[in-house]
Amino acid sequence: MILHQPRQRPKNWSARVRGSKHRWMVPFIACEWISEWAAYMLSNWSLLEVLEYLGSFSVLVAVLFYFSESGNRIKQRHYQAWQVINTAQGKGGSGGRIEALQELNADKVPLVGVDASSAFLQGLRLEHADLLRSDFSTADLRGSDLKDANFTSANLRSANLRGSDLENVSFEGADLKGADLFGSDLSNSRFKDTDLSGADLSSADLRNIEWKNLKNVTGANIYQVKNPPEGFVEWALQHGAVQTSEED
Repeated sequence: MILHQPRQRPKNWSARVRGSKHRWMVPFIACEWISEWAAYMLSNWSLLEVLEYLGSFSVLVAVLFYFSESGNRIKQRHYQAWQVINTAQGKGGSGGRIEALQELNADKVPLVGVDASSAFLQGLRLEHADLLRSDFSTADLRGSDLKDANFTSANLRSANLRGSDLENVSFEGADLKGADLFGSDLSNSRFKDTDLSGADLSSADLRNIEWKNLKNVTGANIYQVKNPPEGFVEWALQHGAVQTSEED
């Protein structure tokens, strides 16, 4: 709220200089006296008060327009993010895809069918992402945080997921053939109809994984897996899995 209080009328010139003990101060007193009169005259000018109210009103209008256009700005941002992803499709390197994917996921945009094959996406953070039928084949996803993601029916063939957080991920129907999962956290993840043939699971955390409906583990390396569910190691070895250290 704007409050205006009219200023008191300044003293006349003779009264103003009467209190001065030094003649050299007179020019400074004159400047101050003129300023006081200017402020006094302007404080009683209603037009300035109106202009101040109009300035505040224009700020309010600008704020209202800003919020009314927020939906269009979000759509534009999403469009630009998808452009980055689609333009770099099938190419190596990042090409801005890490930021684009994370931005879309942060806005809860489904990433169904996204193609990031062969991309360099090390350290990607896509917690809770919907990546149904996505393609990350041969992508470098080392050290990524993909906790609670949905990779149902996704193509992760030969993807590098070393040291990634894959806790509580759905890999149902996914192709993980030849994927590098060394040292990854796969606890509570689901592998119904999943192809893990040739995948490297050595040193991975398999606590509470759903594995009994695995499609294929032929050639999968389960060397020193951590917290394997009861019966998993024996079953996997019977179905073609191996236990080979990196030194072998």
